[in-house]
Amino acid sequence: MLSNSETCSVDGKVCRLRIPGDNTIAASSRSSAEYADPFLDLEKSPAFSSITELRLPAPPQPGRQDGQIRNDSQSNRDEEAQVEQSEPNNTQDGHVTLDHDGPYSPSRPKLSIRPRLAHFTWAWYTLTMSTGGLSLLIFAQPHQFPGLRQIGLAVYIINIILFALVTSTMLARFFLFPGTFKASLTHPREGFFFPTLFLSIATIITSTQRYAIPEGSTPSDPLLWVIQAAFWAYVVLTTILAVGQYSFVFSAHQFSLQAMMPTWILPIFPIMLSGTIAAVIAGSQPPERAVSIITAGLTCQGLGVAVAVMMYAHMVGRLMQTGLPHREHRPGLFMCVGPPAFTALAFIGMSQSVPANFDHDFDGMLDASVIRTMAVVGAGFLWALSFWWFGVALLAVIQSPPKYFHLGWWAMVFPNTGFTLATISLGNAFQNEGVRWFATAMSICLLAMYLFVLWHHVRAAIVQDIMYPGRDEDVEDH
Repeated sequence: MLSNSETCSVDGKVCRLRIPGDNTIAASSRSSAEYADPFLDLEKSPAFSSITELRLPAPPQPGRQDGQIRNDSQSNRDEEAQVEQSEPNNTQDGHVTLDHDGPYSPSRPKLSIRPRLAHFTWAWYTLTMSTGGLSLLIFAQPHQFPGLRQIGLAVYIINIILFALVTSTMLARFFLFPGTFKASLTHPREGFFFPTLFLSIATIITSTQRYAIPEGSTPSDPLLWVIQAAFWAYVVLTTILAVGQYSFVFSAHQFSLQAMMPTWILPIFPIMLSGTIAAVIAGSQPPERAVSIITAGLTCQGLGVAVAVMMYAHMVGRLMQTGLPHREHRPGLFMCVGPPAFTALAFIGMSQSVPANFDHDFDGMLDASVIRTMAVVGAGFLWALSFWWFGVALLAVIQSPPKYFHLGWWAMVFPNTGFTLATISLGNAFQNEGVRWFATAMSICLLAMYLFVLWHHVRAAIVQDIMYPGRDEDVEDH
């Protein structure tokens, strides 16, 4: 073993080896990598002007095996301290180090809109899916006041406008920069945000049912046929997405358990929301159509939540092995709140849309009342799982809040919208006024969070914190 003062020759150059007492890690300002193999640093010898970098495995330390991951509070503090000292716009080992010393610093010059459009990613649809969820939440409020529905209608219209603008800008990116469409879909990070397009469409379909189709519409109403056709088209497309994107990921990428992020759930999220759509639209459809829609919605919801639970196993394993993600990625933990919450919401909504005279075997064993009871019980179990994930994510963000905006912040809005809607549905199912008021308080907090994230989103776009080289989801930073 070499001592601190011993020398060696590497490629004909004399160098000195130093064994650090504490192995440290390097992290970028948006990296979630919280571990590194121990290594030896090669220090420059005072007698020579050029040396070669050498990394060797460090001897095992007491109580820690070779290559074991550092996962204590001190390592998190060390990592975050090094984040603040990261050098501007440096790319190293596939991780991007960004400067945060002002929007127009010499290391980050102001760019025109055209080069910035190249970094307009699929993650922008998190804005429209959150806005659409807000319009649904306003409509479902248990305590209404005059003008609230009109506010919800305005949010619904604004969301359609935002969706059109985001879609137009995405198309402009693909036309102005050929090859970016394929690159965006196959990218190991941005590709996972492609499903947010379909999540936005899901909120538009459900909001259209709430705000554009009047109650008591006749079965011959053209809008009912349009909404039904939209539902079946959505089911087909999201089925292709769920199978196709995961098949591509399984064959084209290799991810380690330590790199597990909640965004891995996103490809199954859209088909899961088929159940939520069915819960909203089935009640206005004729009985024969309603049963078909509910059946499809239930199977899609079951597929979505089953795959999400499998992903939860990986997520918990990642958290147990490597600890919480880096502070800049911790808002993404709220994505885990969504699957059980939206499933609880779908269970209650679909059970209430079952025709009152439904009795599958005409023996009273599985009629509408039994289905509704089972749905409420199952929804209560799933709500508790959402609450657990919400608590874990909330404490993680409070412990180490993110400092720099990225579009993953919208995870603090949309999944929690489903959580709040599920709470409202449970309060209505149990006719419990205390739960309803609790849901109202949750809605107010969610509105405040929406405005908070929206403000930072607009500011980040203006000061070039996003839509800028190396600052968006089109770079692999974890």
